[in-house]
Amino acid sequence: MEISRSGTRASFRAPASRFSGAVWQDQIVKMPKPGLLSSNVVTFEPGARTAWHTHPMGQALFVTAGQGLIQRWGAAAEVINPGDSIWIPPGVKHWHGATSTVAMTHISMQESEDGQVADWLELVSDADYAAAQAPQG
Repeated sequence: MEISRSGTRASFRAPASRFSGAVWQDQIVKMPKPGLLSSNVVTFEPGARTAWHTHPMGQALFVTAGQGLIQRWGAAAEVINPGDSIWIPPGVKHWHGATSTVAMTHISMQESEDGQVADWLELVSDADYAAAQAPQG
């Protein structure tokens, strides 16, 4: 058994190659083998978001604060709010982040396959991000 005490894990800034804007991550757990689960608390400042990406084993998100957006490739973006639980199936290209005016925090949960939890793709352009916030329908 291993206990990782609150306050002993440093927050780290998410890399600009995978995120636009200021995004902070706090690791909850990264299981040693044979475990596959990793989980983070991720906080996106207003306007911040992930790059397009997929997960080989899928991803679960649980929104804890603020308001965000999530978009699957080829579909309209959707607003996500505290208490929302999102399942992204394996291989589905998507991005998620805060709205342009409100920060958003979620817990991410994903399993690794061959040591990899995500396949990172291109950044979401400012134009595509702006279009995602336009009212739908």
